[in-house]
Amino acid sequence: RAMAKRSLEQHDALIAVIGDEDTVTGMLLAGIGNVDARRSSNFFVVDSKTTPGQIEEVFTRFTTRNDVAVVLINQYIATMIRPLIDAYESTAPAILEIPSKEHPYDPEKDAIHRRTKLLLGIRDQ
Repeated sequence: RAMAKRSLEQHDALIAVIGDEDTVTGMLLAGIGNVDARRSSNFFVVDSKTTPGQIEEVFTRFTTRNDVAVVLINQYIATMIRPLIDAYESTAPAILEIPSKEHPYDPEKDAIHRRTKLLLGIRDQ
C-alpha cells in the first residue's frame, strides 16, 4: 500500500486557473488552490487593472511548470491573449477555456474547438 500511495503522489498534478475573481474564488473553494515552498501559486485573478502582458506572463509560467496538468482560463480573458493561446501547441498542460458569470462560452472562439473542426474537416455553413 505504501508503494502505491507514493507512486500516486509522484503523479499528482495541479489544475491552474486564470480568471475573474468569481471564477478563481469558486475554484479555490473547490480545493484546487496550491502555494508551493517558493510561494508560487496555481491561480491568478484578472481584474480591470490587469494588463494583457501580465496575463501572458502568468499563462507562460503556468504552461511551463512541470506540476500543472490543466490550465483553466475564462474565455473572455483568453481572447485578450489569443495569439499566444493559438500558438500554444503542447498537449500538456491542456488549456481549457471556460465561461464566466458575465461572459457566456462561445465555441467559435475556443482554440480547441476550432482545431478540432479543422482536423475533422468541418466547415462553417
